[in-house]
Amino acid sequence: MPFVNEARTLDAIDRRIVALLQADATLTNADLAERVGASAASCWRRVRALETSGLLGATVRLVDPAAVGRGVNVLCNVRIRSHSMDARQEFERFVDARPEVVECFSMSGEWDYLLRIVVADVADYNGFLMQTLLGHPSVAGASSHFALSMTKYTTALPL
Repeated sequence: MPFVNEARTLDAIDRRIVALLQADATLTNADLAERVGASAASCWRRVRALETSGLLGATVRLVDPAAVGRGVNVLCNVRIRSHSMDARQEFERFVDARPEVVECFSMSGEWDYLLRIVVADVADYNGFLMQTLLGHPSVAGASSHFALSMTKYTTALPL
């Protein structure tokens, strides 16, 4: 996805398009155009422009984690041994290659990274933590927090 340096100014139709696509990316162009009050051709051009600018990213389908045996969310704070560019890049490549790590944030404050990890159960996480994460040469320490329930989850951004 291209990097967008500045916030793009969205007009009312663009905002409605983005809001509708955040809620249901399976809408046909004709349905989308009808709902935003634009012609199909105009709507198609707008969606393509939003994609080209990087404002709209990949179209995906969200999977129910529990339905695929990944119902446990763990938030894990990580401290790395070195803050050199090479060490950070090595850790970030490691995280990127791990499918159980679904989100990674570089943080300010006491911890260097915050990971959201999805696993089947506590034993699954224990194996990942002890054998994989803490075994990585760039990791100095970790602190884990198990989510008891998810009270809110959305991928939609406020516009």
